[in-house]
Amino acid sequence: MQRLSQKRRKFLSDLGLGVATLPFVAGLRSLHASEEQSAEARKRLIVVFSPNGTLPKEFWPDSFASDAKLQLKPMLSALEPFVDQTLILKGVDNKIRGDGDNHMRGMSCLLTATELNPGNIQGGSHTPAGWASGISIDQEMKNHFQASESSRTRFGSLEFGVAVPNRADPWTRMCYAGDDKPVAPIDDPGQMFQKLYGGAQDRQTVASVLDYVQSDLRRVTSRLSTEDRNLLEEHMQHVRQLERDIAAAEKQTELLHPEPDIDPNIELVNDNTPEISRMQIDLMVNALANDMTRVASLQFMRSVGQARMRWLDIEEGHHSLSHEPDDNSDAYSKLQRINAWFAGEIAYLASRLAETPEPGGTGGNMLDNTQIVWLNELGKGNSHTLDDIPFLLLGGGAGFKTGRAIDFDGAAHNRLWLAVAHGLGHRNLQSFGKREYCDGGPLDLA
Repeated sequence: MQRLSQKRRKFLSDLGLGVATLPFVAGLRSLHASEEQSAEARKRLIVVFSPNGTLPKEFWPDSFASDAKLQLKPMLSALEPFVDQTLILKGVDNKIRGDGDNHMRGMSCLLTATELNPGNIQGGSHTPAGWASGISIDQEMKNHFQASESSRTRFGSLEFGVAVPNRADPWTRMCYAGDDKPVAPIDDPGQMFQKLYGGAQDRQTVASVLDYVQSDLRRVTSRLSTEDRNLLEEHMQHVRQLERDIAAAEKQTELLHPEPDIDPNIELVNDNTPEISRMQIDLMVNALANDMTRVASLQFMRSVGQARMRWLDIEEGHHSLSHEPDDNSDAYSKLQRINAWFAGEIAYLASRLAETPEPGGTGGNMLDNTQIVWLNELGKGNSHTLDDIPFLLLGGGAGFKTGRAIDFDGAAHNRLWLAVAHGLGHRNLQSFGKREYCDGGPLDLA
């Protein structure tokens, strides 16, 4: 775990704050006015994954003209409030080949932009493979931010999951700390809550995090600016609500649909998935707001995942539906509902960021300074194509020109990650993943 800078830790210690209080106040700039004179907005990256391809006719806008205002298709209508902050990219391809099948390469080569290592994990009708052979873009940005004291955070990055099965293979991992080093997401909100707020290891029983730190928080409140005081109060309210939500979810075991022994390849996703998704998003936004991290990922399910989304009145597995031909109107309609639900979760994430003022007195809100990248391991499920990966970018973190759609007609997705890295301040990065696919440099998104 990354630590606070020594100077900052000593400052907070001098205030008499316990270790459990630090997650609540470490990111409040008015406590560190002497060491943070410049009110420079923090830059952040969030990568969101949803599986099994998209429906191209329902995802891509009708016009890619340079002067055309972005018009979202109905499947993406949940994002309409953020259309002016949205950028849709077509013609960005995953050109990575080598061992493994397209689902494996789509998943584990998506953020690494390099090949899978040789291995013994057998994919569908292709050669077996192992883990990815390079670092993923989120971990590259984590290392960049952690290298500077001004942007170093407690965790560096946080990996959230929603309904990710309890298994480890190239279909379930998209984040990599380096060659052969997959990073597992945490898909239990209770476990993530404990990671973020359970800093008091000397207590065997935690009745309530906020009850424990209340006296420390009262002591420090008088030193806060009005903006930071309001931010802390909102943060505390969200944490209290998350405690209640997590406790309620843990009691609802009768709603769980465990994976049956007779078919270990099928995930019967529990009916609490929508609530778990919102809990994870709230935890993520709280962590970003309090500068526990500046890099986060949110992984829904897995590649080849057979999530059965009963909350959408869909009993069939997602992957099976994605293999149906386009003229199967029933399957097509259900895939529209599935992808619309994912768009709604992106919209919820964007709304939580937009309603949270940017800490530090720089003005604006957190969405203004956060780059969300929503992606998928395939361009289209029933063709398994790695071309035209559906990339939707939202927010102002990387400084891209938004409210439009661009067709790059076959550009390697390595160049997209270069553009994201440069936009977030990592301009020393001259190539990413396979160097041969970086020709032309970062995509022009300004």
